[in-house]
Amino acid sequence: MSTLSIDVIKKLHNKDQEKISYFVKLLLKKKEYKTLSKEISERRNEIKMKETLIHKELWSNLDV
Repeated sequence: MSTLSIDVIKKLHNKDQEKISYFVKLLLKKKEYKTLSKEISERRNEIKMKETLIHKELWSNLDV
């Protein structure tokens, strides 16, 4: 099974992009995707609040 890249989606007409977006939203509502959906939502909130690590911070936290 192959994956559809974002680049391909961007080349579609707006109506078709909306259809894909709608379908993905339906999939994310399924039980097995609830955790993923929650994680994505939390991550978006972290980004909005600028609570993200920069590359250097990430590596220093790993103590490598």
